[in-house]
Amino acid sequence: MFETPMTVVGRIVTDLRRRVVGDQEVISFRVASNARRRTADGNWEPGSSLFITVNCWGRLVTGVGAALYKGAPIIATGHVWTREYEDGDGNKKSTLEMRANSIGPDLSRVIVRIEQRPHPPAVEVVTTSEPTTLIPPGLPLSA
Repeated sequence: MFETPMTVVGRIVTDLRRRVVGDQEVISFRVASNARRRTADGNWEPGSSLFITVNCWGRLVTGVGAALYKGAPIIATGHVWTREYEDGDGNKKSTLEMRANSIGPDLSRVIVRIEQRPHPPAVEVVTTSEPTTLIPPGLPLSA
């Protein structure tokens, strides 16, 4: 399959849909990316819109399912392709889809708090030539 890498900046416009395909979970949703341009008088006017279905597989399922929602501003990167299908009347149609590699909130539009699994604390190793005495916990350091 020919795949084109792409980055999309936009908003999620549908509810997230989680389903199982074979033995894997996938979350899908639609994103709208809207262009705006400044007119000669300094006002903004809407431009063209791009709508794309984003499919999240593997480790993305957990993070996307926990953090994103309809209306969230996101940045998504992945590979895009056109999927062709027939509608209920037998008309041939096509839609643009992305298999996402990475997705995150658009930090120019929202403030987020990143949560990560805690890492175990690093153990400091100290070497010395002087003899040391180990003191059991709970005992005073000096007599």
